Amino acid sequence: MNNTKPRTLSLSQRGMNFETLMWLFTRLSALGIYALIIVGLIGALIMGARNQMNFAEVIRWAFNPNLHHVLGTNVADLTPWEGPFWELTASALLLLCVTHGVHGLVVIADDYMVSARGRQIARLLSIVAVLLGSVVGLYMIWFT
Repeated sequence: MNNTKPRTLSLSQRGMNFETLMWLFTRLSALGIYALIIVGLIGALIMGARNQMNFAEVIRWAFNPNLHHVLGTNVADLTPWEGPFWELTASALLLLCVTHGVHGLVVIADDYMVSARGRQIARLLSIVAVLLGSVVGLYMIWFT
């Protein structure tokens, strides 16, 4: 007879806990980041960036669709670039990147920290980093 235990748990035995939700968040936020970058890239190409920007400027716009990235280029008409859609896109990209990145740092810190107190401090610092990065980034996108 084969008395080996299965290496995986059934879905009913796994349950949904915080770690499972954060694992799912990490995967979905990465897909969201890719989608927002593609939206920025396609939007830039549709609005004429292929003729008025070099490749580096188009990629910079795709990763952070902010009006200030277009000001230093040869784009003559800036009205399509200054709508609230692009500010919302940049805000969503910022929030996804900050939370995704800081969660990755927390996972790495959890792997290397032995004490529970150290993990608590790392998580507290990560919350501060998310809040600080988000507030500063959103201020730069919406008010400068």
